[in-house]
Amino acid sequence: MKTLRLLACLILLTFASQIAKGQEDYRFDIGGGFGMTGYLGDANKSNLWKNPGWDFQALLRYIINPRFGLKTNVYVGSLRGDTSTMTDVLPDNANFKFSTTFYEVGELFEFNFFNFGIGETYRKLKRFSPYITAGVSATIWTVDSKTGVAFTMPVGCGVKFKINRRLNLGLEFLMKKTFTDRLDGDNLKDPYGIKSDFMKNTDWYSTFTVTLSYEFSKRCAVCNYKD
Repeated sequence: MKTLRLLACLILLTFASQIAKGQEDYRFDIGGGFGMTGYLGDANKSNLWKNPGWDFQALLRYIINPRFGLKTNVYVGSLRGDTSTMTDVLPDNANFKFSTTFYEVGELFEFNFFNFGIGETYRKLKRFSPYITAGVSATIWTVDSKTGVAFTMPVGCGVKFKINRRLNLGLEFLMKKTFTDRLDGDNLKDPYGIKSDFMKNTDWYSTFTVTLSYEFSKRCAVCNYKD
C-alpha cells in the first residue's frame, strides 16, 4: 500500500507539474533572422526576384494574446536594379543601374489564424499558425552619394512554428510600398515624365526572411496583490 501511495503521489506531482508548464505564458518575443530582398521600380518593372539582394532582421514582439501581436522590426539589407536587362526602353535609350544598402525601422500588427502556443487544450492552442501583418516604417538609403529617407507601408504574411514553449521559428514575406520615386536614385526619378502620387509611380521592395525568436517575461496568469 505504501508503494501504491508513493506511486500515486509521484503521478499527481508529475501531472501537476505538466499543468503548471502548460500555463506558462510570456509577454515578449525577441529574435532575428536573415533572407533575401526584391525590388520593383523604374529599373525593374515586373520580376521581383530578378536582382535579389540580402537582408538581416532583428525583432521584438509584444504578445497581446495567442491571436494578436505587435512587432518592432529593424532591417538592414541590399537592393539592386539594372535597366539594361529590361524589355522597356528608357528615353534616349539610356541605361542605369544602382545598388544600395537600406536601413528600416517599423511597427507592425499581427493576426494569427490560430491560437498560437503550446499548452491547455481548452484554449485550443496550436504550435503552428499562418498569420497576416501590416504596419508602418521608415527607410533610409544612399544612391550616388545622396541619402534618402521615405515613409514605407509594409504588408504581408507568414507562418510560425513553436519548436518548444519558448522558441519560435518563423518565415515571413513582406511587400513594402515606399512613398518615393528616389529609391533607385535621381537618374530614375520620373524617367518617363510621369509625376508620382500616392498610388502611382513609386518604388517597392520586399523582404523574405527566416527568423528564430525566444519568448521571455512570464505573464502572471493569476496575480494576488497585497496593499
